[in-house]
Amino acid sequence: MQWSAERWQSAFRGVPAHPAGLTSSRIDLRVQAIDFASRGWSVLPGTFPRDGEWLGRRGRQLHGPTPVRADWQDGLGADLHEVMAWWDEHPYNLLLATGYQADAIEVDIAIGRRAAKVLRAGGFPVPIVATPTGSWFFLMSPGGRLNGELAEESGIRLHGKGSWVPLPPSVYPGGAVHWRVKPEVCAWQLPSPEFVQDALRTALEIDDQPENVAEVLAASR
Repeated sequence: MQWSAERWQSAFRGVPAHPAGLTSSRIDLRVQAIDFASRGWSVLPGTFPRDGEWLGRRGRQLHGPTPVRADWQDGLGADLHEVMAWWDEHPYNLLLATGYQADAIEVDIAIGRRAAKVLRAGGFPVPIVATPTGSWFFLMSPGGRLNGELAEESGIRLHGKGSWVPLPPSVYPGGAVHWRVKPEVCAWQLPSPEFVQDALRTALEIDDQPENVAEVLAASR
């Protein structure tokens, strides 16, 4: 399916980052958590930054976001009332437990941008989450594993069972997590692991020049 330039520009339009130290509204986080949970996604409350630490979990946490509960896997499949209750008092970050409804491949911003160009040139949207720290997460159907050269790249990581990824509008000390491509663009239908990995492999072969993207795509057809 081909997408118009206007739709792609809208899909790739990121959300402006929050100033450092400003957290997303608890209500906004709660609304998004309910929306994802109502679609069957396994969401979790995560630690949130404040004054140089990550709050929400017992003990001093210097890195995040991480699930608030140590036994977070026991809480998967919570109903909507339970999800609502998690955000009753605190602006917990919003996490997606991977390995169930979705997996994700994490890459750095350089590879992420090139892969997004490959997908854009081919006219096939894939939901992409970006963080202020420069990580991009390509969401896909669960159950795959990294193949070939992707498994050998130190900057590429698969998030499957036992892991999680942040979802918008979660925050980091330097800004907000946002969508580079929203899941609505592909009607909430996640691509196969093979499809996403093909795009990432192509991204490793090109630089940032648009003509090189076209050349690689043409050669692969």
